Amino acid sequence: MMPSLPQGYRALVIGASGAIGSALLQQLQHDPRCALALGVSRQSSPGLDLLNEASIAACAQALMAQGPFHLVLDATGALMVNGRGPEKRLDELDAAHLLAALQLNAVGPGLLLKHFVPLLAPGQRVIWGKLSARVGSIEDNRKGGWYGYRAAKAALNMLLQTTTIEVARRRPLAVVAALQPGTVQSALSQPFVGGDAMRPEEAAQRLLTVLDALQPTGRALFVDHQGQSIPW
Repeated sequence: MMPSLPQGYRALVIGASGAIGSALLQQLQHDPRCALALGVSRQSSPGLDLLNEASIAACAQALMAQGPFHLVLDATGALMVNGRGPEKRLDELDAAHLLAALQLNAVGPGLLLKHFVPLLAPGQRVIWGKLSARVGSIEDNRKGGWYGYRAAKAALNMLLQTTTIEVARRRPLAVVAALQPGTVQSALSQPFVGGDAMRPEEAAQRLLTVLDALQPTGRALFVDHQGQSIPW
């Protein structure tokens, strides 16, 4: 499944209770080349709260003995925030809602990078994959709307790009990728998509295949579930 990683590789899925996260974890747990596939979420033990840096740091510390990890997948994120969907018009902007979207979709994942990147295996090929969204592309924004979610994903992408530059200095074989998973059947997407959305299992398989084919460049990569590059 991930032949580019060493035999007996260790994998970690953050946000493993969501539709895509749980599907990714199941795929990895069935890979005979994967020696260890762990999933963490708010409900796991150890668990983490994306809005609480102390819990993120404690979770990373608790997992250190089970590392180092060759593959880390961050499947956290939310389109609906506090029961409210993305803004469609400028006059719907609300400071509290914007900050909440940024906290969940950019600040929290940024803190995951801070505390979990040190758990990546040194001197070997390693992959950090983060679920992002095409709507985070500034160049590809032709429809407008979804202000807070777009802004949060664009901020996330910048955090990933800047992290990659730093990580590559010590781990030149590291791949960091922002991933557009496609339209997937999940609680997150259900209010916004029709019945033609992909099953989470199909999305997970596609994303792992794409990640396995990516090569380190010293820069973050922004790709969709078919391996096609997305403009930043």
